[in-house]
Amino acid sequence: MTLTEHTSYDIVVVGTGAAGTAAALEAAQHGATVLLLEKGRHTGGSSNYTEGLFAVDSYLQQAQNIHVSATDVLKEEVDYSKYRADSRIWRQYLDDSANTVQWLKDQGVEYEGVQAMGAGEATWHIYKGMGQAVLHDALQPKAQSLGVEMLTSTTVTALHQADDGTITGVTIQDAGTKETQAIATSAVILATGGYLNNPEMMASLTHYDTRRLIPVSSGKGTGDGLQLAWDAGAQKYGTGMAMLFGGYLKDPAEPSFKYMASQMETAAGQQPLLWLNEHGERFVDEAVVYNFSYAGNALYTQNQVFSILDQGVIDRMAQDGNFMGLGVYVRRGEKMTKLQSEIDAAVTAKKPFIFKADTIDELAAKMHLPVDQVTKSVQTYNQYCDNGQDADFGKNPDYLVKVATGPYYGFELNVGAFCTMGGLKVTTANEVLDTTGNTIQGLYAAGNDAAGLTGDTYGPNMPGTCVGYAFYSGRNSGRHAASYANH
Repeated sequence: MTLTEHTSYDIVVVGTGAAGTAAALEAAQHGATVLLLEKGRHTGGSSNYTEGLFAVDSYLQQAQNIHVSATDVLKEEVDYSKYRADSRIWRQYLDDSANTVQWLKDQGVEYEGVQAMGAGEATWHIYKGMGQAVLHDALQPKAQSLGVEMLTSTTVTALHQADDGTITGVTIQDAGTKETQAIATSAVILATGGYLNNPEMMASLTHYDTRRLIPVSSGKGTGDGLQLAWDAGAQKYGTGMAMLFGGYLKDPAEPSFKYMASQMETAAGQQPLLWLNEHGERFVDEAVVYNFSYAGNALYTQNQVFSILDQGVIDRMAQDGNFMGLGVYVRRGEKMTKLQSEIDAAVTAKKPFIFKADTIDELAAKMHLPVDQVTKSVQTYNQYCDNGQDADFGKNPDYLVKVATGPYYGFELNVGAFCTMGGLKVTTANEVLDTTGNTIQGLYAAGNDAAGLTGDTYGPNMPGTCVGYAFYSGRNSGRHAASYANH
């Protein structure tokens, strides 16, 4: 008995998210036989929850008269990364980004349009039905129609190599029966989504306090592909960065992804209002939320952070809309008609992240913060609101909203994260490099397993960059792997 239909394939792709699925489909479109593997019972991983991809000069942007210079983006992103990003990788990614948008459309993907996020550029191409529809309704059926064999609940436990390091095959294992099988292949594409959900790797490879970090993902990014490659002699490179996205509520009774569509979460963690640290002090211009990765960094400068809302701003957001949304889960400017009921339900359920009081002094006591300092901080902040000038951190007066109408609410904020990026140094063809800088023949890495796109902080100034690169690098690795296998 064998796990697969065949014992030999041109290419084995590990992971069925945006990068892996795109790689499998592109390789099949270039004539390769492909085995696509997923360790979970369901395909798509965290890519199912993505909203849209980055591109410049796409047909959608042209239709909306949106012009973003690719060269300006290149310069900005490499500078943003403090030159830890690879300019060559960015150049090719940018030059092919419009083609990737078109390629997805050609496979049956539909778009809602193009928009910006926060203070970023209008590069975010929102697709209908989120990543779930892109992968399950378009790409995977197309791949299977071209002969791609897709297995779930199947892991790769080892890479096989010749004496010179060239990839010759893999060992796969059924997650249920533990049965194993050797597969011969010319090329392996690793697209396993990074290591956000591996606590040991997060602790050893990043500087984040993982007690405060809330992974909002499929839970399957455990570094499997990275470890396979490192064991095969790949260079460990570009680790240490997680895509933070600002304040997030920690509820031990619920899965973390549940709060993505919560208006309460958006009101508590994503607004440019008032934050206090564990000493009851303001510590930053809260409008940093318009770059959600910077917001995550800012929260980590303190040991504990609370977001303070009064009834006045809650009513204002219900009537007029929020200041800042959370992607397409809660749109920017959306009227928060469910906010009060969600807050009331959380208070009634005694959720550990929320505090309610009739006075600021009482609220400070409930949050176990110094009452005198909280009172002083709120009074000072309210004076800045009256004056229309933030003398401490220079926040835009549009976001200086007084905390003056009870009841008052405090929300303890942890730090949300979507994924990690990096781990394997790759060429512009997404070939994996060994510790001496030479390619490991037949080994490719795509998406979050590949380094070269970021520094220590993700760039939401160009929204959709991560999943855009996943689709692009998947296609890029699939195309080059097919050529390699054919020759």
